Amino acid sequence: MQKVLKQAVSIALAVGLLAGCASEEDTIQMAPLPVVENTFTPVQGWSSKVGNGVGHFFSKLSPAVGYGKVFVADRNGLVKALDPDTGKEIWQQDLEEDMPARLAGGISLSYGKVFIGTENAEVIALDETTGEVVWRQTVEGEVLSKPLVDEGLVVVNTSRGILQALDANSGESRWQLGSELPTLTLRGDSSPVSISGGVFWGQANGRLAGALMGNGQMLWQQPIGSPKGGTEIDRLVDVDASPVIDGERLFALGYNGSLVSIDLRTGQAAWKRNYSSATDFVIDGSQLYLITDKDHLVAVDTRSGMELWSNNQLEHRLLSAPAVINGYLVVGDSEGYLHWLDPYSGDFVAQQETDGSGIAVPPVRMSDGYLVITRNGRINKMQMP
Repeated sequence: MQKVLKQAVSIALAVGLLAGCASEEDTIQMAPLPVVENTFTPVQGWSSKVGNGVGHFFSKLSPAVGYGKVFVADRNGLVKALDPDTGKEIWQQDLEEDMPARLAGGISLSYGKVFIGTENAEVIALDETTGEVVWRQTVEGEVLSKPLVDEGLVVVNTSRGILQALDANSGESRWQLGSELPTLTLRGDSSPVSISGGVFWGQANGRLAGALMGNGQMLWQQPIGSPKGGTEIDRLVDVDASPVIDGERLFALGYNGSLVSIDLRTGQAAWKRNYSSATDFVIDGSQLYLITDKDHLVAVDTRSGMELWSNNQLEHRLLSAPAVINGYLVVGDSEGYLHWLDPYSGDFVAQQETDGSGIAVPPVRMSDGYLVITRNGRINKMQMP
């Protein structure tokens, strides 16, 4: 039942259906494509394909770069390693067994392995050299976000509110922590992050939690949002955006909650600002860039929490998380466009069209360019002119 509720809410939010009277007109409309005079035009290096991509399913299957390869996957279970210079296939592995693998959480690289999570409540480890399956382990719920790999452990945040740690070499379960789930939650979970022996993750109950990596002992919990309103949808407070560590501060962002700067040592908030989002955010220098629940782009000073600029010209275009590429802020949208912005003013500087199937995850930086993957599984390596 919980799974059905999460799917229903995600679909409702994705198409802009909000609770209201039957006689009310639908006022949620996608903003028209901005007219942008490009100051530069990215150049394509190579193009490849991985299966059928993720289609219109919820997914955070972003490419991963490491071990001299590019790793990509589609939802049905096809995983490929590509040459980063040419895009040619090095190996491929099909993880589909009796049913589609439903890959959704990944891809993480460490210890000579490729780690991927699934909606079938599995974590899978592949050998990075050959693609052979090293182990498959069932976990306590769907894995919808990228696994954390640190200190010999693979840590996943599952849809059942369980943070579970597996041995990176064997897949054996080491410890797990549970949290109370509200009746209704968003479709998605935050990826855990770690530093100095601690692991930190967002919860569906509106809290950010910290625990010891070695044994799962809870350190602290910090409220990011509190349920308010008369309906269950109004009371959603999921912390689905992955927290970001910057120096001695931890930043977290909640849906119907706040953007919070937290002291890592004490777990106390240094400042809070009223922003609502379930999308990952990024920090570059002293500026934090986020996408609000209305798809407004916002820049915030990390030291004070002061808003530096806001751009609402991509409202309700179902934006990907932002990325910083070659000094520019970049987001993708559901129509397959990449939008490039000046990070200091929020003004558009370029626009890039892909295949039209939509972009669910932000571009991934490489040493000599960046990768763009679309919902139909097309991977393009692009370079700045």
